[in-house]
Amino acid sequence: MFDKKINCIAVDDEPLALALLTKFIAQTQFLSLEGKFDNAIEALNYLNKKAVDLIFLDIQMPDLTGMELARILQGKAVNQKPKIIFTTAYNQFAVEGYKVSAIDYLLKPFSYEEFLRASTKAYQTFDSPIADEEENKLPYIFLKVEYQLQKVFLKEIICVEGYKDYVKVHLTGRPHPLLSLTSLKNMEEILPKDQFMRIHRSYIISLDQIQSVTRNNVNLGDINISVSDYYKDNFLKFMDKWMN
Repeated sequence: MFDKKINCIAVDDEPLALALLTKFIAQTQFLSLEGKFDNAIEALNYLNKKAVDLIFLDIQMPDLTGMELARILQGKAVNQKPKIIFTTAYNQFAVEGYKVSAIDYLLKPFSYEEFLRASTKAYQTFDSPIADEEENKLPYIFLKVEYQLQKVFLKEIICVEGYKDYVKVHLTGRPHPLLSLTSLKNMEEILPKDQFMRIHRSYIISLDQIQSVTRNNVNLGDINISVSDYYKDNFLKFMDKWMN
């Protein structure tokens, strides 16, 4: 299913937090745990000898903090510089995290869903070597379906229907939608903005799948969705471009 495994290490001075990271990494098919460390100095010594793709890095640690380790790693050559996902109980470090080009920022306590979303974001940066932002867009996403990750091609998505704790992803050529334990808000963040649009509190649609439109309704073949007032202005702007 996956083109490659991402080699990673976990660094956290809290035993329970380190154990949870280790568990989450083991559950994720495209991650390969190369080492776990309870302090940043040991992790740095390891990184000076071996290269890894990704670090799950706590920030608040004695002697050498995760942020200090990240700044040290910034000096490495581009092809030797690991990606970083910060894990911390304190949200005031978010801006600093972006300064050292962190992939994501997990605020403790975080769920496996949040961990998986951040890890998938990291995976996608490795999956395509093309640097150009437009060309670097992947034609698929990964969704947690039952007990596995499933690759879903964007061109097959008709719409995403949201419920409280999960979403239904309606796909072309499939009689039944995929059920995924995630939120519609998360799907809105993952799906490309130039290909998908939220038009209702409970629906995100694929722009490529639109068959016909009115000012208040979108037809996606067998599926008709009304445009709610909250999203109408954005949808009407799209319609203006589409009709001109």
